[in-house]
Amino acid sequence: MKTVLITGASRGIGEAIARKFASGGYNVVINYVSSQQKAENLADELTRNGVRAVAIRADVGDPVQAKLLVKQTLEIFGYIDVLVNNAGTALTKLLIDTKTSEIENLLLTNLLGTIYVTKEALPSMISRQYGKIVNVSSMWGVAGGSMETVYSASKGGIIAFTKAVAREVGYSNINVNCVCPGVILTDMTKNITIDDMKELENETALGRIGTPQDVASVVYFLASDEASYMTASVVGVDGGII
Repeated sequence: MKTVLITGASRGIGEAIARKFASGGYNVVINYVSSQQKAENLADELTRNGVRAVAIRADVGDPVQAKLLVKQTLEIFGYIDVLVNNAGTALTKLLIDTKTSEIENLLLTNLLGTIYVTKEALPSMISRQYGKIVNVSSMWGVAGGSMETVYSASKGGIIAFTKAVAREVGYSNINVNCVCPGVILTDMTKNITIDDMKELENETALGRIGTPQDVASVVYFLASDEASYMTASVVGVDGGII
């Protein structure tokens, strides 16, 4: 049975990804940093449904905790077949009004967290000559978003990181790809007004807002052997909004 480690998996897109892999029979590691009850409830639910699932607390923006997260996963399951770097936070603010601490905290979670966990997971993948890594960026990492400058920078960094790592580890039979969600119905979008949400729907080619399940399906495909000839790819899951 294969094992997937998903960062930021207690809710939203991460939760949907965890459920998708569980439905495929994977062992699931649900990483969280603050939503302990949600993470443990999800792990219990998935376990009752017949897969092995555990919740592990770790702040991926801390290199020590990122290392421990991977170490604990390997101790429990022996290997990591799939790593999904999903943990992230948002910030909507004019750059000139953004505090240095806010910039640092966002970059730590979104970009450095992705780098730290990948760095720790790679040795075991390389030794096995097998691995799938899927990084979750954003449409703003491609297009850039006004009042989301630091967020856009962090997500753009993930895209560049994906392409670079893919070229480093391709000969070890490790695929590294990236998904860029558009407007998705999660906690991050719950404060958008009805009028603004309608405008976003109108800007989307498919005429609807995305769901976490839309993203999870693409992540699952990229982690499958059906995508074995895809690496360094950046896949938009945005309904055609950009």
